[in-house]
Amino acid sequence: MAEPTLGRHLARRLVQIGITDVFSVPGDFNLTLLDHLIADPNLNLIGCCNELNAGYAADGYARSRGVSACVVTFTVGGLSVINAIAGAYSRNLPVICIVGGPNSNDYGTNRILHHTIGLPDFTQELRCFTAVTAFQAVVNNLDDAHELIDRAISTALKESKPVYISVGCNLPAIPHASFVGDEPVPFSLVPKTSNRMGLEAALEAAAELLNSAAKPVLIAGPKLRVADARQVFVELSDSCGYAVGVIPSGKGLVPEDHPHFVPTGSEIVQSAADGYLFVGVPVYNDLLVAKREKSVVVQPGRVAIGNGAAFGCVVMKEFLKALSEKLTPNSAAHEDYLTSSNNPIEEEEEGAEQPQDHVKASVLFKHVEKMMMSSESAVIAETGEWWVRSQKLKLPNGCGYEYGSSMGWSFGASLGYAQAAAPAGKRVICCVADRSFQVTFQDVSTMMRWGHKSVFFLVRMDDGKGCKRWDYAGVVDAIHNGEGECWTAKVRCEEELVGAIETVMGEKKDCLCFVEVVVG
Repeated sequence: MAEPTLGRHLARRLVQIGITDVFSVPGDFNLTLLDHLIADPNLNLIGCCNELNAGYAADGYARSRGVSACVVTFTVGGLSVINAIAGAYSRNLPVICIVGGPNSNDYGTNRILHHTIGLPDFTQELRCFTAVTAFQAVVNNLDDAHELIDRAISTALKESKPVYISVGCNLPAIPHASFVGDEPVPFSLVPKTSNRMGLEAALEAAAELLNSAAKPVLIAGPKLRVADARQVFVELSDSCGYAVGVIPSGKGLVPEDHPHFVPTGSEIVQSAADGYLFVGVPVYNDLLVAKREKSVVVQPGRVAIGNGAAFGCVVMKEFLKALSEKLTPNSAAHEDYLTSSNNPIEEEEEGAEQPQDHVKASVLFKHVEKMMMSSESAVIAETGEWWVRSQKLKLPNGCGYEYGSSMGWSFGASLGYAQAAAPAGKRVICCVADRSFQVTFQDVSTMMRWGHKSVFFLVRMDDGKGCKRWDYAGVVDAIHNGEGECWTAKVRCEEELVGAIETVMGEKKDCLCFVEVVVG
């Protein structure tokens, strides 16, 4: 490993941008590359059960750490991981997808390679990834390998989108002069700065619109993460006094214990407000009703004022920090919310009789919220029922929250998120449904192998109509096979649920826990 090889350079670059774990599935096209990655003492190679799970794990890791990488083999691996990469693209996550590609000597030979779709053209995989990645680098010679790899990584970080890197299977072990040896040039990006004139003009226009509103509100969205502007957003919330909300796809990015926090679905946000400051909200959609002419929309590099002017090259963090000095404090919308009859009410009344043969979903969420969540935890919610209900969870400050739109996403994402968050001591709480579990459950074995302490609540619908009913706790027990730390339970009533949570938080707090909950 003393020689400056392509494989060593790529490993070093991943470490330099903050990646310490790479999710992989080995195949004959990537074996030499994996040898070089695993040889780097600063990288862990996390072997996954399949490529889709490796991609989902990279998705979860990027949400926690800020950037991630996965490594798969050519075509059979690449086309398997692509759904996860597409999901990461939709959520603006910088995932570096690395594929072990054909031997550089095979290009132009008209050969038909194994593990492909049976054509001598090697570009099918590349064409597929073009639609779901921001940059594609095909490294089939060493002369431009250094430039292509650095451009791909830079694009992922600057645009906060996945990128694709294909590395010829015969190249990782070959030295080249462009890969500096013992004293490599560190990776760096030019800091983003605003166009000063554009920034000043955007500030004046935004302040004029918002200061003229009687009941302005401040709404956050998922691109707060892209812009690394969460702290500045909170500081703006403190100073302006506006009612503060977050759209569903941004839940967890804004402290819900903020004194001015209100549900985005409340009447004050949906119709009573007459001024909107949207920060990191990607689009107007069916989940949010607002009049564009009354809105200031702030994106990571752009500010749009109502139906009028838009200002490019304006960095979100700089804009929010400066805007806080120009806004007149106004708490009218929040005061209206506090006196409104539209405040959310508890779904279950205290003392209501509970069934003994299943657990009500609302009761399950009540106990998860009360007993499990803290600043030392993070909630991973599967799409569907879990996502809808988890929107009502009141997250304490510092508690992470993530959800995905693809069935089965949560298991792989929990693997990646937990691996990234382990140094910070966060414990992942994953809420998954039975059908989603059946898609990606295999990598619970990887979590056990790496000593994760995550908690899984699996909702099993008692009618069994959605899919073939499994003994889900039994499946996890079988995978456990007496090796590692794992505890499972199956609960059918509230009393059993409370007992299981007490065990999870007490006696079994240092191991992976899986609780199958029978829901009516």
